[in-house]
Amino acid sequence: MADDPVDKFLTDQKALETQRHELIKETLRQKEAAIKAFDDKLARLGYDGEHAKRSHHPKHDEKPE
Repeated sequence: MADDPVDKFLTDQKALETQRHELIKETLRQKEAAIKAFDDKLARLGYDGEHAKRSHHPKHDEKPE
């Protein structure tokens, strides 16, 4: 039955899909590692994500200078 073209095609498709999922998982792991390394560098530079947002709009309770 391995000589059947349909079975061969389906087997090849399943193998390609499995390989595709493994590549996606690896890419996501690399992305996560890169983001963590970048966040660590920012933390060493003293970046505080909660208080670092800036806006060119003045707050309503502050008067523009």
